[in-house]
Amino acid sequence: MTREEKNQAIEELQAMLKDTNVVYLTDASSLNSADTTKLRGECYKADINMQVVKNTLLRIAMERTEDREYGELYEVLKGQTALMTSTVGNAPAKLIKEFRKRNERPLLKGAYVEEAVYIGDEQLTALTEIKSKEELVGELIGLLQSPIKNVLGSLQSGGNTISGLVKALSEREA
Repeated sequence: MTREEKNQAIEELQAMLKDTNVVYLTDASSLNSADTTKLRGECYKADINMQVVKNTLLRIAMERTEDREYGELYEVLKGQTALMTSTVGNAPAKLIKEFRKRNERPLLKGAYVEEAVYIGDEQLTALTEIKSKEELVGELIGLLQSPIKNVLGSLQSGGNTISGLVKALSEREA
């Protein structure tokens, strides 16, 4: 690979890292070509970008990405590394977990999800339980609507009771 090709690869990785807040580093080294093809197909269906990268080029791209701190992820850049990026924080973790029901790989080396760094394969379960932005917004809206519905319900039922009492009192006086 020439220096020009390396610089171009670094720039492409840097642009990819800048466009996403979800980065998973995995080890898929022992997968045969058929399983690798299946994994790539499942990634495509789940809208996850997957590519095998050179560790040194990825490290340089990560260091050049100014507004991100990848911290401990640099330490896991050893051996073969498959980079997975997505717009949904838990999508790659769910895909890896489901794929590993039939295969022993890919192993999770580390992940960067919304400014948080996760290191090691034992973090996979925690990553699958992360809620997406849409799920959190839905829960928040539900929580905000609940008290309003209670207040409106109380006011509506209370309004009938108060008007009934006022009517009864006015009839009583007459």
